[in-house]
Amino acid sequence: MPIKETVDKLTREAGAIPPVDRSQRATIGGMDPMGDDHRELKPNGQQRDYVILSPEERARGFVRPVRRSYVHLKCGGLTTMSLPLAETYARDPHFYSGTFCCGCGKHFTFGQPDGDFVWDGTTEKVGI
Repeated sequence: MPIKETVDKLTREAGAIPPVDRSQRATIGGMDPMGDDHRELKPNGQQRDYVILSPEERARGFVRPVRRSYVHLKCGGLTTMSLPLAETYARDPHFYSGTFCCGCGKHFTFGQPDGDFVWDGTTEKVGI
């Protein structure tokens, strides 16, 4: 098990932060998180809406710092996200399988050669 997952697991087991309940979902704009229409792309490449953990679930505690910006290592583009998205990453770093790059105007899956992202000001990979 990777070290960060081990630390997260031990922290939760110690009772400091309860385990995440991924069934507690919402979207930023109020669309149905279980539907597919939120995934439709707008002209700028972003989805119509994004799934997040509910406010109540995010309020249960974070296993990572809340960070709002990340850099795409391939293009150097900086992307800044809304607070609910950033808090979802902080509550459950593995909630998402990929992310959007404002520089490229596209979504990338984590782990692709051109999908490498780091939190702004760090060398820590997003989604890992």
